[in-house]
Amino acid sequence: MSDTPSKLPALRNPAPKKTSAPEDPDRRVVLRVGSAVMIAGAAGLGTYTFYDRDKPIRSRRDPDRIIADHRIKVPPTTPKMIIARGKDPKKNTEAALARIGGMKLFVQKGDVVLIKPNVGWNRRPAQAADTNPHVVGAVVRACKEAGAKEIWVTDCPVNNPERCFKRSGILDAVREAGGRVILPSRSRFVMVRIPGKLGRWPVLEPFVKATKLINIPVAKHHSLTHATVGMKNWYGILGGQRNRLHQRIDDSIAELAALMRPTLTVVDATRLLLRNGPTGGSLADVKIENALAVSIDPIAADAWGAELIGAELDKLSWLIKGQQKKLGVIDYKSLNPIEIKV
Repeated sequence: MSDTPSKLPALRNPAPKKTSAPEDPDRRVVLRVGSAVMIAGAAGLGTYTFYDRDKPIRSRRDPDRIIADHRIKVPPTTPKMIIARGKDPKKNTEAALARIGGMKLFVQKGDVVLIKPNVGWNRRPAQAADTNPHVVGAVVRACKEAGAKEIWVTDCPVNNPERCFKRSGILDAVREAGGRVILPSRSRFVMVRIPGKLGRWPVLEPFVKATKLINIPVAKHHSLTHATVGMKNWYGILGGQRNRLHQRIDDSIAELAALMRPTLTVVDATRLLLRNGPTGGSLADVKIENALAVSIDPIAADAWGAELIGAELDKLSWLIKGQQKKLGVIDYKSLNPIEIKV
């Protein structure tokens, strides 16, 4: 599918019919994205990709789809964690990926790679509420150089998706690196059963189709969980009223992490939002850390990021539950992480 607006399928926008039926839980996302589609076309933002809005909407009675385990076996000599520190987030990313073995170790020719940054909020990079765009761009570029057939970058933002991807700088970074941004729309959700008590949820279909999965969260404060890093970042795969998951948020985070088994986790700690997360807004709440971690252990990566925020790891229930599910280890220092200065 071409990325140019002139090639996008024609959109139909009939007046809504009055109905007494209960509101579809995906409706809020659909309406928001419908506006984003028209805005993007009018503004000439040609790097967005959409499914055909005229396709039949998938039924909640459709069979459950499967999200594969995207982990790979690596040579025993492969470092489990690399921490890079330097003033340039792009160079930090490139150096850390090179030291862990290079992207070709994780992505092969013909792979369809899905990259999941945190793009939840309509914020500028300096506000540290979203993943740094230079980190995302560097990962996209590395995947392209490794021979990936497709490189998709997606998230389900809380704020307007088009504005979030544009203002965060991630839209331009992905475009320049040769990747493709996919915004959520109702026809891009399929039903997936999540382990534990979460049941069936609408999940963005690219997560079902990808052959490799790279999680690129930003490490920041969260008012409910004290810190949010990679495990919490999986909330962004979901449609529907995901705020309902806050009622048992620690269990929900761990259960989503058990569903999502990434090929690689890249934790952006270029800037840390230390207070008033996850939305942030004030530069007074931001600390410049100029660091980044790459790991094949998602629990260890989260522990490192949460510790930077100042969270006490033994009090993070969601992190403990992730370790209990054997998703990784909290004691990231036991992995003998390699620190490099860039």
